Amino acid sequence: MMDEHLPAARVSDDTHPRPQMARARWTDLSGPWGFAFDDEDRGVRDGWPRASMPFDRSIIVPFPPESRASGIGDTSFHGVLWYRRSIGQEDLAEAGHTEGNSLLLHFGAVDYEADVWADGLHLAHHEGGHTPFTVELPPIGTGGASTVVVRVRDDPEDLAQPRGKQDWQPEPHAVWYDRTSGIWQTVWLESVPPLHLTHVAWRPDAAAARVHMDAELSRRPRPGTQLRVRLSCDGTPLAEGTAVCAPGTARTALTLDVDALRNGQDLDRYLWCPEHPVLIDAEVALVPPGGAAASDAIASYFGFRSVGTDRGRFLLNDRPHPIRAVLSQGFWPRSHLAAPDADALRAEVQLIRDLGFTTARIHQKIEDPRFLYWADRLGLMVWEEMPSVYEFGARSTRRLLDEWQEAIHRDDSHPCIVAWVPFNESWGVQHVAMDGAQKDLLRAAYHLTRSLDPTRLVISNDGWEHTGSDLLTLHDYENDPRSLLACYGTFEARARWIRGIAPNGRRVAVGTPEEQASTLEQPVVLSEFGGVSLHPDHDGAWGYSLVGSVDELEQHLRDLFGAVHRCAGLAGWCFTQLTDTQQETNGLTDADRVPKIPLDRLRAIIVGEEHPLSDAPDFG
Repeated sequence: MMDEHLPAARVSDDTHPRPQMARARWTDLSGPWGFAFDDEDRGVRDGWPRASMPFDRSIIVPFPPESRASGIGDTSFHGVLWYRRSIGQEDLAEAGHTEGNSLLLHFGAVDYEADVWADGLHLAHHEGGHTPFTVELPPIGTGGASTVVVRVRDDPEDLAQPRGKQDWQPEPHAVWYDRTSGIWQTVWLESVPPLHLTHVAWRPDAAAARVHMDAELSRRPRPGTQLRVRLSCDGTPLAEGTAVCAPGTARTALTLDVDALRNGQDLDRYLWCPEHPVLIDAEVALVPPGGAAASDAIASYFGFRSVGTDRGRFLLNDRPHPIRAVLSQGFWPRSHLAAPDADALRAEVQLIRDLGFTTARIHQKIEDPRFLYWADRLGLMVWEEMPSVYEFGARSTRRLLDEWQEAIHRDDSHPCIVAWVPFNESWGVQHVAMDGAQKDLLRAAYHLTRSLDPTRLVISNDGWEHTGSDLLTLHDYENDPRSLLACYGTFEARARWIRGIAPNGRRVAVGTPEEQASTLEQPVVLSEFGGVSLHPDHDGAWGYSLVGSVDELEQHLRDLFGAVHRCAGLAGWCFTQLTDTQQETNGLTDADRVPKIPLDRLRAIIVGEEHPLSDAPDFG
């Protein structure tokens, strides 16, 4: 038995910044940090990493300085930011630190380039504004403290930098918003043995009642070191296994001791889906040769589910599952891309589910892992999308693909994620239909993503021109419901444009003949539609369609959703958008997440309980 080596069965702390790799002890370093702008970029030259004097301002981490929640609230251009915090004995005690352990300082996301010092010693450099990195701190003696300094470079006008919806102009314009610079996800401290787990990835195979696990280790283990794993579901043991650790890694495959999975007669009880989001709890421990106690132990989880396509339909667990999605910007008025707190992330997922959506297309953002945790637990499918660059070249390509690989590595075990989206609307590859090099980048990103994760769908360029793609997705803001029916109502209607120019005026497929043949056979998803704005009440507010009253909004939504529910030529759709976001007033809710129409009436419209257009032609 392995009880003495393994941690508690499930992630009990819903605020853990990395829920699929949760240790029993950690401490959140959110709160006041010293802060300074460095518009002249003189801090390194003047010795700021070593100086003991405090910076001239204080900021509330993890809120970006552009946001009001940070206590700064300055949205003007600042290219270089500095942070400072002392880590003392109270922090070490909360992290459970003991002599001989390593102190890990984790950064959830810092936009865009970060350098980290401790007591003047440079420890790390990281590039990429949406992905995590970890720094090992030097030992801190009994009664001592360590001063951590972080320099962030985030050029607001650099269009070769993955930035998503962050504006490169001084004021938000069109569909772009105020920036989110610097630290914008949790910073936390852990104390771990020198040999510890650095990453765990799960790849379930429901058909074989097996799960494959890959673990990455901090260093080469001693011969005979074992990785021990135990799986359970709602307290019922499912499997135990042991693997011998190789240099830097450990791999194992466990077959679940469950009749329902072996013979398939009651398989649905253990499959993850929005209607029944079953999760398998995992306990993982590293045990040294002859060790009586684990050198490291984490709690994790995964879900059994599969995704695919067939005959024009999206498949979940080998069955057709219509995509009923909403576009989510993940932006809050007071805190920008940073969530106001951990509870807000759960509330966001719950709101999407309460509205009747089964899927969220997270737009131009790598979402906080705790959002994905609640999507896993509450049953929300997610499309994960890489924040775009806005110019094409070798520098932007390197940055984009490096950060995209880090994002996939971070998130590839979340059952909620069913699709990867490396590009949106040809942003960063604006001439892909004509430029062979841009087409090659689109093609390379698709195949790179498939090579890293062959278990999910990959959408090569959401909404616009596609090379090879596992879904054929279109953006169409036609707000006449009869026109939507005419374009997408049947497979026959769809066939009139699918091999030429799409209703949005773009070529549908621009790849090789083989890529085009494959892509044009894939399910069609209307992955942006709607964009209806309730009569704007401030200058610059807009939507793709305007209505003047709540009653008009409700009728217009009833007509639009009634139309797409009748479009047999679609495998699904994604409505724009969940919330009002700065100047975009086309949300189903306002910026504070208050529905513009009573939630029960909105849900009835979204799920199709309302009557469709009474005078629409019958497309059969």
